Amino acid sequence: MGFEIVDLETGRKGWLAHTNQPTGPRVGKYRVNLGDLNTLGADSILRAAKEADVVVIDEVGPMELSSEAFKEAVAQALSSGKPVLGTVHYWARDPLVVAIKKRKDAKVIEVTRENRDRLAVLIAQEISETEGRAKTDIEAEHNP
Repeated sequence: MGFEIVDLETGRKGWLAHTNQPTGPRVGKYRVNLGDLNTLGADSILRAAKEADVVVIDEVGPMELSSEAFKEAVAQALSSGKPVLGTVHYWARDPLVVAIKKRKDAKVIEVTRENRDRLAVLIAQEISETEGRAKTDIEAEHNP
């Protein structure tokens, strides 16, 4: 029937899209709920970019890309200097998605049947290594 938005910190929920949504951009049989996407979705990303150790965004796909506020929040999270763990829709060609995939500091892992059962471990290792590199860089700045 629809897709929920969940703020991982607060547990607050809203509708990303629903078959009974009366207004909003149409994606397949769904209409995107720009109200919840702009407030709950974008706001939770912005708050995470300021307060969290790791920003998690699931996902940046066709529905989410219909919101300029959401796209701006993703861009700010990517500029926050914090690790961002996100899923990006494989077929999306929005300029934001293209830019994410081309970032030198991005590691893109395609989910396949062969690797999907190992992804949690691979991602945790990558985040741990990223945080370790960041700490080393900070220590080097303070101890020239």
